[in-house]
Amino acid sequence: MSLYHETADILSTAPNNSSGGNLKTRIFGKKDLKSPQQQVYALALETCKWSPVLKEVIDNSDLLRHERKLTPLLALLLVHDFLLSKRGIALPATHGLRVSIERHKARITAEFTRARLRRKAGSIEALREQITTEFLGDAAGYPRWVRVNTLKTTVEDQLATTFATFTRVLSINEVITTHGKCIHVDDHIPNLLAISPGFEITKTEAYTSGALILQDKASCFPAYLLDPRSEDGDVIDSCSAPGNKTTHLAAIVHSRIPENEQCSQTIYAFEKDPKRSRTLEKMVNLAGAKEITRMNFAQDFLRVDPNAGLFANVGCLLLDPSCSGSGIVGRDDMPTIHLPEILGAPKKSPVNNYGRKRKRGGPDIGKESTQPILVDDDGKETVVSSENELKVRLEALSSFQLTLLLHAFKFPATRKITYSTCSIHAEENEHVVLKALQSDIAKERGWRVLPRERQVRGMRDWPVRGSIDGSNGNPKIAEACIRSYKGDGRGVMGFFVAGFVRDVPPTFDEDGPYLRGDDGRIIRDVSGMPTLKPQYRPRPSSSVQLTDQPPESGHTGEEEQQDEMDSDDTDASESSIGSDLSDSEGEDGWGGFAD
Repeated sequence: MSLYHETADILSTAPNNSSGGNLKTRIFGKKDLKSPQQQVYALALETCKWSPVLKEVIDNSDLLRHERKLTPLLALLLVHDFLLSKRGIALPATHGLRVSIERHKARITAEFTRARLRRKAGSIEALREQITTEFLGDAAGYPRWVRVNTLKTTVEDQLATTFATFTRVLSINEVITTHGKCIHVDDHIPNLLAISPGFEITKTEAYTSGALILQDKASCFPAYLLDPRSEDGDVIDSCSAPGNKTTHLAAIVHSRIPENEQCSQTIYAFEKDPKRSRTLEKMVNLAGAKEITRMNFAQDFLRVDPNAGLFANVGCLLLDPSCSGSGIVGRDDMPTIHLPEILGAPKKSPVNNYGRKRKRGGPDIGKESTQPILVDDDGKETVVSSENELKVRLEALSSFQLTLLLHAFKFPATRKITYSTCSIHAEENEHVVLKALQSDIAKERGWRVLPRERQVRGMRDWPVRGSIDGSNGNPKIAEACIRSYKGDGRGVMGFFVAGFVRDVPPTFDEDGPYLRGDDGRIIRDVSGMPTLKPQYRPRPSSSVQLTDQPPESGHTGEEEQQDEMDSDDTDASESSIGSDLSDSEGEDGWGGFAD
């Protein structure tokens, strides 16, 4: 079966419980495709996007009247590639399907030009921008968020190259409403850009090379709030795929490596689903984060022993578990297909095989039911027939999320955790935070919510906070939680994140002995040496020293201080390594990660 037959088959099949889900889930979940899944997905999506224009072209050129063997869907797919693909129709020149289109080349091309002029588009690029905006629908009210991957490039370099022709604007609203190509440098998250929604960033070299990463602003909150510093030790991303947050963590960790030094930290990335693990691996490799990240393939975070020696130095943990996905922008918007008319057939309305409402049989056939569909962030669909069923589903999700968070609390050296969801429901957000704080392990280990005043600057300044009602009327908890809502004019999806810190003060200076700038980097003197804080500088001796000989110990005061810090770290590490390991697996025996 050719690329075109397979794509037509997917577009013509109504969703069911076995195939499930949206267009992307159904294509990438189909095991028996002979054509590359990415190619099928791109063809299906682009054809749906262009179908209003393609329908006009096919209808006005009488293509289906002349080519009776073509179905409306096949005609759409073939004409799309004939007119819009750089390589044309992906079939041999003598193939019957290709010939059936190309022998009407003049008529099809002429009708395409007329369709463009009817839309008052001066060029195909102008028409492409118009069609993309129309296709985005409600999503056109949001910018495209692009994170500059500092493992490979800088904001300055990208502004001078990829976005050289863009107009800098001062607000998100200008990005959305101004015609043409606009860009805004975000005020809260470093290295984050908002660009015009119609710009096809995925076709740029910077995107395909991993220098630019598409990531919603709210999705950048967890890694930025976690704020991993070199003193914090290793980092765990417990539910990593597809890898946006993992690579964001890697970029932050890398940005804080002192000059001319090697990274001493490791990011352990967990993903229990085998297929999503492969996606994670591709993302980490593309982003250039492989040296910092140790990926595990199909390893469940809940099955990992927190006391294993391998994780004795894990000081930070990012937890972004599966959730209802109720905050994701565009999750409920599926492609509508405008089908050309068959000669003699009654006219039909545009087809939406993927509508979020089900049709029932019986006397009401053809009428839409009002049953909403809950789609989690893994693409799994659940038809919710009642408020009670929604409540049961949310209870199951929140129970799983709480289990993961309590497991994260058990890592002995961890002092900082972020918990996040792309959900708008308090059951998955503030309620989980409250239950976690009331747990025995939280009280035993001294965990508490990270208050707003101690959050990193961009998150401290973010105005949208947690729900008072969801926090059981506790204003301190609500203020510590961070939320975002889709459709509120800030251009982000619905999201929630809260930070947790250990209540027990650390045995060493949290920032280490060296002075740091606002970005967390160590400040160096003119010779390139790190600048010590005043309390760590050698104190002058109370007695007068008659010679220039060093102290008897052979160490300076700085070295003694550093030795004490190393000793404290070693003791803590040895204590952790000496703990009992589940299944008798120590650091050497666990062996689950791939370098």
